[in-house]
Amino acid sequence: MAKHSRQARKSPGARAFLEYTKMTLGLLLMSVGIYFFKIPNGFSTGGVSGIATVLAPYVSFMTPSTMILLLNSLLIVIGFIFLGRGFGVRTVVCSFGYSFFIWLFEQIYPMAEPLTDQPLLELVYAILLSAIGSALLFSSRASSGGTDIVALIFRKFTSVDTGKALFVSDFFIASSAFLAYGVKIGLFSLLGLFMKSFLVDSVLESINLGKYFTVVTDNPEPIKRYIIEELDRSVTEIESTGGYTHNKKTLLLVVCKRIEGARLQRKIRELDPQAFFAITNTSDIVGRGFRQE
Repeated sequence: MAKHSRQARKSPGARAFLEYTKMTLGLLLMSVGIYFFKIPNGFSTGGVSGIATVLAPYVSFMTPSTMILLLNSLLIVIGFIFLGRGFGVRTVVCSFGYSFFIWLFEQIYPMAEPLTDQPLLELVYAILLSAIGSALLFSSRASSGGTDIVALIFRKFTSVDTGKALFVSDFFIASSAFLAYGVKIGLFSLLGLFMKSFLVDSVLESINLGKYFTVVTDNPEPIKRYIIEELDRSVTEIESTGGYTHNKKTLLLVVCKRIEGARLQRKIRELDPQAFFAITNTSDIVGRGFRQE
């Protein structure tokens, strides 16, 4: 019964629901950071929202959501022309979802000025919320479109990798804040860009963090059963010999998610108090039960 229930939870429909829930939460967090903290202060830390922020003083007749929608639509068309359909349905969905949330906030809480008189505090919230939102999207193999599409085009037609192309395009967008809003906002924008680059990687690594166990044991069977039947994970078994004692040992290799790792650690101690094991953090895991490529 327990195994059947786990399989039901891991059905394609359940996985898709979880992925789209993460995407929606990511878009919501990004939109909150951008609408309430980034745009009112003129922070331009890259992306389509950065372009919209820079253009805002010159196209005051157009709302941020409209500008973001138009720019994203244009880049999606360009993406289809140069990349075909390969850049992903999820990216298209997220691009329009992103504009929708900004539009929704405009209707609920129109912003005429910043929430506080502390720009550094608001920059921190703008970057933190946007970085967490972006990381949630990336962990679901999606993005909000925008300059990500430009970076993919650069990657296809030049030797520049996606990360560098994205940083260069965002750097130029952030630098343009000097022209639109002056030195102070320009410096805040560049600071925000560097903060965002660091935070997205850190949050994404934390979201994807798994535990890699190397277990040396004299009693492998109950540990294997727990891993396979209770954690629903695979395990590799290798016969080995102790270098000092020359006794026959069994080496078990298993990768699991962080919360499962804590359970497995306790269970190993319970099943074989003499077992020796090492635990390594890893965030790049490809295969069944993890990321598929």
